[in-house]
Amino acid sequence: MRAAWAAAGLLLLLHVSAQPRPVETLKSVGGLPAHIAGRFEDIAACQRAPSGDYYVFDRRAQTVFSVPAALSQPKEIVGVGVEPGRVLRPSAFDMASDRRFVIADAPYGRPRVQLFLESGARVGGFELSRSTAPNVTLDGVVVSGVGSVEFTGPSLFISLPETGALITEYSVDGRLVRSFGELRPTGHEGDRDVHLALNTGRIVRNPEGGLYFVFLSGAPLYRKYDEAGRMVFERHIQGAELDDYVRSRPNVWPKRATPDVIPLVVPVVRAAAADGAGNLWIALSVPVTYVYDPAGERQRVVRFVAAGPHAPASLDFAPDGTLLTTPGCYAFDPRPAAGAR
Repeated sequence: MRAAWAAAGLLLLLHVSAQPRPVETLKSVGGLPAHIAGRFEDIAACQRAPSGDYYVFDRRAQTVFSVPAALSQPKEIVGVGVEPGRVLRPSAFDMASDRRFVIADAPYGRPRVQLFLESGARVGGFELSRSTAPNVTLDGVVVSGVGSVEFTGPSLFISLPETGALITEYSVDGRLVRSFGELRPTGHEGDRDVHLALNTGRIVRNPEGGLYFVFLSGAPLYRKYDEAGRMVFERHIQGAELDDYVRSRPNVWPKRATPDVIPLVVPVVRAAAADGAGNLWIALSVPVTYVYDPAGERQRVVRFVAAGPHAPASLDFAPDGTLLTTPGCYAFDPRPAAGAR
């Protein structure tokens, strides 16, 4: 009888653990007021410095603004232009903890990365060789290659799979430091464009050390790497919300008539970031965000609500732990509600 009860208890435990986690709703608790956010054309990134000042990357205006913590008038600190210290056709922005920031742009089609102080003063920059990998785009915006830069302060990390590795690290003076991360098998190794597109991703600094790499498209996966560039683990990103994507994602791409025609690769990941405890937040093309703990176990499923349902195009954790998202530059308290699992 005792064995029967033990077996029944085990079955009950397995049944409970197999139940899908409830979807949490996080409601905006602040951010940029509407009368300030509405002044910008396309907020592609919104980050906050330890001082409380906001830094807004307006991709359409090709400009970076600072907004004082008191939420007064925005100030243009980097404007549009081809010369050093200005930006043209910008694609990415990221700020380090010391308040320096980088912008990736491409004047005359030549990719470059520039380094700025918090005031907007340029202190360095370098050109990158032209990427031969196809761009993965979301809502008409490039989200791969130099469209995704992770700036840690000493280094910049860029997804450049055409180098033969997932992650390429540069020093702030443009010196190639290393490349690491083996490309995943895709079944499309014979079609270079598709193979590379399915190996592009978001690089996320883990505050606990090392990096996460989240594949943008194809089979939903992410990897964790340590400081030495060794893979710690690989995890599938899975859940009921992704069933339709997994069933319908393409596995065959037709031959292109000319070399300048690139395959259409639709991403499943919109954005990714890690909080102070090293939990990885992955915003998906479906309107949910999955949260994984440092061991790779999914802990939460989150929906965001701001003025209405909100699908984040970028995620960033401010120094006080507040989660900032775009478009709109909304602020959320990322802590689970009382009673949430």
